[in-house]
Amino acid sequence: MGFVRAVSIKKLGEGRMIGLELGNKMVLLVNSAGRYYGLGNRCTHMGCMLSDGRLRKDLIQCACHGSVFDVKTGSVVRGPAAEPEPTFEVRLDGEDILVNV
Repeated sequence: MGFVRAVSIKKLGEGRMIGLELGNKMVLLVNSAGRYYGLGNRCTHMGCMLSDGRLRKDLIQCACHGSVFDVKTGSVVRGPAAEPEPTFEVRLDGEDILVNV
């Protein structure tokens, strides 16, 4: 599908996250220390929405069972999840955040 406009940077302040459906993908966009990251928004453990979880710096914790993922790499930091989250390339175009889905 390629890069699609996701959201304005004005809607994603530092330390914030937002869950979006882009194309047929559930994407979690994160602003961590002014850098933008995209990863899957459904926990690989039981499918809960990561956007309902807690963001602490570069880590997102699933609200359902506590799995923790690194927002930069999608890797599992703490289970029960065993599979990493998919990641999506993110870039800026003026005031817009674009995601490669």
